[in-house]
Amino acid sequence: MFGWAMARHPNLVLTTCILASSLAFVDGSVTNVGLPAIGKALQAGGADLQWVINAYLLPLSALLLLGGAAGDRYGRKRLLIAGTLLFALASIACALAPNLTLLLVARGLQGTGAAILMPNSLAILGASFSGEARGRAIGIWASIGAVMSAIGPVLGGWLIDIAGWPSIFLINLPLALGAILLALFTVTDSRDNSRPALDIPGGILATLGLGLLTWGLTLGSGRDGWSILAVGGAAIGVLLMLGFVAVENRRGERAMMPLAMFGSSCFIGLSLLTLLLYGALGALMVLVPYVLIQASSYSGVEAGSALVPAAIILALGSPVMGRLAGRIGARLPLTMGPLVVAAGFLLFLRLGAQTNYWTTVLPAIVVISLGMVGAVAPLTNAVLGAVDARHTGSASGFNSAISRTGGLIATALLGGVLGASGKALISGFHLAALACAVGCAAASASAFFLITGPARK
Repeated sequence: MFGWAMARHPNLVLTTCILASSLAFVDGSVTNVGLPAIGKALQAGGADLQWVINAYLLPLSALLLLGGAAGDRYGRKRLLIAGTLLFALASIACALAPNLTLLLVARGLQGTGAAILMPNSLAILGASFSGEARGRAIGIWASIGAVMSAIGPVLGGWLIDIAGWPSIFLINLPLALGAILLALFTVTDSRDNSRPALDIPGGILATLGLGLLTWGLTLGSGRDGWSILAVGGAAIGVLLMLGFVAVENRRGERAMMPLAMFGSSCFIGLSLLTLLLYGALGALMVLVPYVLIQASSYSGVEAGSALVPAAIILALGSPVMGRLAGRIGARLPLTMGPLVVAAGFLLFLRLGAQTNYWTTVLPAIVVISLGMVGAVAPLTNAVLGAVDARHTGSASGFNSAISRTGGLIATALLGGVLGASGKALISGFHLAALACAVGCAAASASAFFLITGPARK
């Protein structure tokens, strides 16, 4: 249990958690707007730009569960401050990077910092409030996260237009400084030394496996196609991921991903839905600003503003859908929501060079956002209800990690689009939108056929 500081300053604790997690929310969206400028400044091709995104997503996806377990064992406050400090230092390194190699290293450190601070931020928040106050605090945390995700690209586009791409990484510093100072004075540490030792072998295998799989997919989707190197990298990555599953099976309840969770067909269906739906969403977040800048000559601010309606619709609609799903069950909204998202991606097939935002881009974004409203809140509740009480923390963490893995894999497959220009860029975007629509339809099928029991109604 946390001490007197939390009890005395609960709103300051909430502010601390919001500032810390906002680093990941902002950076996850602002970098997408900077890809064209980074590519031009550092002479980076399509595959290189994929890694600007994936160098961040890879450690975040692979180490998220390990970061939460480390906080439980060694102290959540300590890990929150350490992760935030690492993120801030890595952001400075990104801004000062003279070449692509050092930028990618710094992005990897950012992802590691996010994997440490994110789960501990939410754990501190959950332990600081109870009952109705906890629901209100988490609602505020999620809403501000959506707002920060919306503001990030707009602010980033403005900074790129007036100061260049390095400035988008420096906006992290005030947030990090505020989070660290507040954490030092308002959060009392807690730890449980009796918890099992960290699953280091699992963390290493997950990172190496995802890394090689991503590398192979990036090469295969690029200009050279599926060479022996690309197929070999992806195959070794799959083998390492199978090794990760074997290690987790041997560790049992001490694993970072307890396999007992997958005894529920409902949890399997929800995991597939998350992977497919958030993979499509990740591709959207990368491609839309990029295509608007490269093919339609939008400024950074204009491209950054393009996705703002999505954040507004999600922030307003998710609480309503969460209450509705509590009455009717998760199966119907999780079946219909991804189908609506798929329809929105099909609307993007109308996008061409010099496209009009109001008649072409906005309708597609609105439809996709309405579909996501039908999925986001019911998905969170269904995941927690799909496993027994022992595994709710692991299930929530795994679902968060799998959503980022979806974005990681989707970005790895975008090399042909990011490396194209002119008509080829538009054609590649259309192909990607069609693939995303198919993925969303498959996500809907996962919900319809696999969600059973309490999550069904």
